Amino acid sequence: MKEDFLHYVWKHQLFSVKKLITEDRQVLQVLTSGYHNQNAGPDFFNSKLVLDNITWAGNVEIHVKSSDWYLHQHEKDENYQSIILHVVWEDDVSVFNAVNQQIPTLVLKGIVPNKILENYYRLSLKDTQWIPCQNTIKHVGGFVMSNWKTRLYLEKLEDKSILINELLLRTSNDYEAVLFSLLMKNFGLKTNGDVFLKLASSIDFSIIRKVRHNSLKLNALLFGQAGFLKENIEDSYYQELKNEYGFLKHKHQLESLNCNDFQFFKMRPSNFPTVRIAQIVQLYHLNVSLFSKLMQITNIEDFYTLFSVELIGFWETHYTFQKVSPNRAKRISKSFVDLLLINSIFPLKFHYYKEVNKEFDEEFWQVLHKIKPEKNNIISKFDSIGVESKSAFDTQALLLLKKKYCANKRCLHCAIGNDLMKRT
Repeated sequence: MKEDFLHYVWKHQLFSVKKLITEDRQVLQVLTSGYHNQNAGPDFFNSKLVLDNITWAGNVEIHVKSSDWYLHQHEKDENYQSIILHVVWEDDVSVFNAVNQQIPTLVLKGIVPNKILENYYRLSLKDTQWIPCQNTIKHVGGFVMSNWKTRLYLEKLEDKSILINELLLRTSNDYEAVLFSLLMKNFGLKTNGDVFLKLASSIDFSIIRKVRHNSLKLNALLFGQAGFLKENIEDSYYQELKNEYGFLKHKHQLESLNCNDFQFFKMRPSNFPTVRIAQIVQLYHLNVSLFSKLMQITNIEDFYTLFSVELIGFWETHYTFQKVSPNRAKRISKSFVDLLLINSIFPLKFHYYKEVNKEFDEEFWQVLHKIKPEKNNIISKFDSIGVESKSAFDTQALLLLKKKYCANKRCLHCAIGNDLMKRT
């Protein structure tokens, strides 16, 4: 038996409320269970009870065993002097407060319905299953699942806001600069995301603004800062970039990264760091005020059009500076744009809308539902147990569900687990 289950039972009053009697033989009626406190202090604030026809308002503390009161030294803590009821699974000792007054105790063991206990043990004790409810999740109603997915997706956006807040603080609330950092991180994908973000942070965005109109200067700036212009390569374009970066480095007092920090091993050539840097250079060279443009777009096809960047010139026949390759188009694919929307654009738009007190419009949700679902092992496993994903909205919600709830067995904090817990 775990304490969080007892919190859940008390909060939702999942026990027989007829003729409740405390251990000291007082008749108990629960008017309100109170506010569930997730921080230090009593478990429930502002509960309202009737004990032997006298109405009490105060806090409720919950333990598996009543002796836990002394184990946690609550009798010495002033925060626990307003406890009006002690709720336990087992009563193994009488409990008194600091002024030696016995605290009424309600024992839940014996008054929680067997079906609730069975559902709890079914969810909490099966370590052999991929997720605790894998055999029953398919029976959860569409309304519950849809609402919970929306909550999960918004929670995921909130999680991504942590990095956005850090970047805004670092850039004095320059949303254009923050967008550049987010895009850089996601152009690097999982393998190179951190070093791409480090690259973005190594350049004050004011310099990007000054040189973005000149493709050669912008390429020199990013490739030079990434450390790719330190070799002696006999190529006229490479030498132009190297010379231009030497000028920019001296002018802006720049310190470059080590190119060895960028990973090429086991990556598709289209995802090589050099190709992705060249693409983001082209994107920023072609689009002034990119943040404003992205905030105004409400159609998925317009996003694809904006990001339809194709590399020309040197990069038509190269994936790296060192080696010539067959002439192949190197466009930003729609599937890659989907990743940028999911991981950069939508989280930033969510944060920005909150800052300016603007609600998400219907077009935002329509765009999200038009993005194809992601493909990975977790989504495939959900599909195999009857949870289908039709769009990126579904997959983003399910990925968070698995990571933050299922993996940690937080069934009592999950709408799906709640639905299954209360079934009879």
